[in-house]
Amino acid sequence: MDQHSSDIVDYYTQRYREDRRLTGRPQARLEWIRTSQLLRDLLPGPGARVLDIGGGTGEYARALVVAGYEVRLVDLVPSHVAQAASGHPPVESQVADARALPDADNGYDAALLLGPLYHLVRRADRLQALREAARVTRPGGLVVAAVISRFAGPLDFAATGRLDERVLDEARALLSDGVNDPRIGFTHAYFHRVEEITDECAAAGLTDVVVHGVEGPAWTAAEAAANGPAQDAVFAGALDLARLYSSEPALISSSAHLLAVGRVPGR
Repeated sequence: MDQHSSDIVDYYTQRYREDRRLTGRPQARLEWIRTSQLLRDLLPGPGARVLDIGGGTGEYARALVVAGYEVRLVDLVPSHVAQAASGHPPVESQVADARALPDADNGYDAALLLGPLYHLVRRADRLQALREAARVTRPGGLVVAAVISRFAGPLDFAATGRLDERVLDEARALLSDGVNDPRIGFTHAYFHRVEEITDECAAAGLTDVVVHGVEGPAWTAAEAAANGPAQDAVFAGALDLARLYSSEPALISSSAHLLAVGRVPGR
């Protein structure tokens, strides 16, 4: 394991509880609801085989198992794999790197990359992960990949009253290089523009690529309204707009997360 991967494992083992992430703040709840809805809309029907690459502690994988899918999860973090395997229902899980999957070619109807790409700072590593996802997916199957929007961090800081000169400086730097500064928050990460993830999917050999904005353009309003008298109404409106504007080109980048969907061509 290289130093970058070791840092990611340390972050999720010692500093962050991934199993609690999707049930807390408004942005996370919007991410959970909309990602779940998009997966239901995009994936083949129950019974299909799905590989959840970088699936964390298994929240999405368990929901798919309950819905009747055959799911296997791989993740870089051993504690995540242990939680996924011991959850209810348990998910078949293994420690593995998204760039070198242990699975055979063409074994799945769909592959999910809902976490690894934004932890891979080098474009070559992201392409390798996408190519691996395509390799293990049957011809005609889908690869579904999540990335963090280039603008998510600064928008989050502004919505929650934490935008200061240091964050503004980081926002200016992100405009050109996309590389997160761990001193500001989070860990080693790369934040995408829509055209970048579209290009990376195509460069990895995927076709018919479509990018969705996950949380929609009003997620920052939901964050700003949290714990206030209008929080429920604002959250409901943000969710409605996330559905309505899911693939609206002018608004995709305003979401905190982008979800790219591409098809594996016939071989």
